Amino acid sequence: MPVRLPEQLSQLRPYVPGIPIEEVQQEFGISEIVKLASNENPLGPSPLALQAIVDFARYGSLYPDAGCVELKSLLASHVGLPTSQISVSNGSDEMIHLLSLLLLRPGDNIVMGDPGFSRYESEALAAGAQTRKVSLDENARHDVSAMLAAIDNNTRIVWLANPNNPTGTILRRSEVGALIENVPEHTLTVLDEAYFEFATDSEYPSSVDYIRSGKQVVGLRTFSKTYGLAGLRVGYAMGPERMIDAVERVRAPFNVNALAQRAAIAALSDTKHLTAAVDINKAGNERLHRFLSERGYRVFESYANFVWYDMGFPTQDFCRQLLMRGVIVRPGSVFGYDNHIRVSIGTDAELDAFETAFDAILQESVRA
Repeated sequence: MPVRLPEQLSQLRPYVPGIPIEEVQQEFGISEIVKLASNENPLGPSPLALQAIVDFARYGSLYPDAGCVELKSLLASHVGLPTSQISVSNGSDEMIHLLSLLLLRPGDNIVMGDPGFSRYESEALAAGAQTRKVSLDENARHDVSAMLAAIDNNTRIVWLANPNNPTGTILRRSEVGALIENVPEHTLTVLDEAYFEFATDSEYPSSVDYIRSGKQVVGLRTFSKTYGLAGLRVGYAMGPERMIDAVERVRAPFNVNALAQRAAIAALSDTKHLTAAVDINKAGNERLHRFLSERGYRVFESYANFVWYDMGFPTQDFCRQLLMRGVIVRPGSVFGYDNHIRVSIGTDAELDAFETAFDAILQESVRA
């Protein structure tokens, strides 16, 4: 008899990443490709981070700091929490896995927004737990009342991506506070703040405030987005000491490689690069919103580094035509919303290419 695998694995679908640039080049014979599908930082990493990688590469034969001591110390100063309330991970994805591993068992469930980040559901399924998806409201924002209503005695985690992926929308301080105050004690609220630095609204809340006040809240942040280190995989969690201690006990040793640690340490100090990334993103966000709105499409308010919009018809073919013109975007069908597209914010030149290709497709459809 072959080794038995969990039955729920048959329901698990592998994560579908954005199409690689090389794949588009090979399929269509195009040399110049604009990738606006994976919410990557168009500025790339901080020059200080790049130099740190070069300087530390000579020590590649040595194991990394297993406790991320220096990085954790800097993060503690950065967010205003003790190191005992911070754990560093191989991107936020690993932390989503670790929290699910710790808290979920068959018969348990999670609550999340729909559409939302697929890893929440995948990790629940792998643990044999159920996922309760709560539709976003008409403005593509989390519905706090509906999420609270979905919680029962078996709910172990409420996932709240703020800003939400793929919609870019946020809940403000009073709304997040209302959720946290009413989540029962047996349920952990996880605020996934992957796009934290982009959300500059004055009423945008920080998970740190809830953690300091003793709430059962874990905040997740990453160096992948604003800091431009997606390829190096560095994320971190902040939360109650008891929860962080549990994460530290189950995480793999040496989970964050040495070059990633050095790059993240350097990136934290480069406020100039961070400010430039936020400024470019704000300008690009406004530009895309204006461009798409002028063409009659509904564009949702975004506080992330991408824009989510409704074209009013299935967009799979439209995205394919963009691909043929060297522009990669994320079709809404990936998230179960066939009429939508998510497009990452790039440089002016990259947005020029997107707009040119977009209008060319529209003009061809009119002629047809």
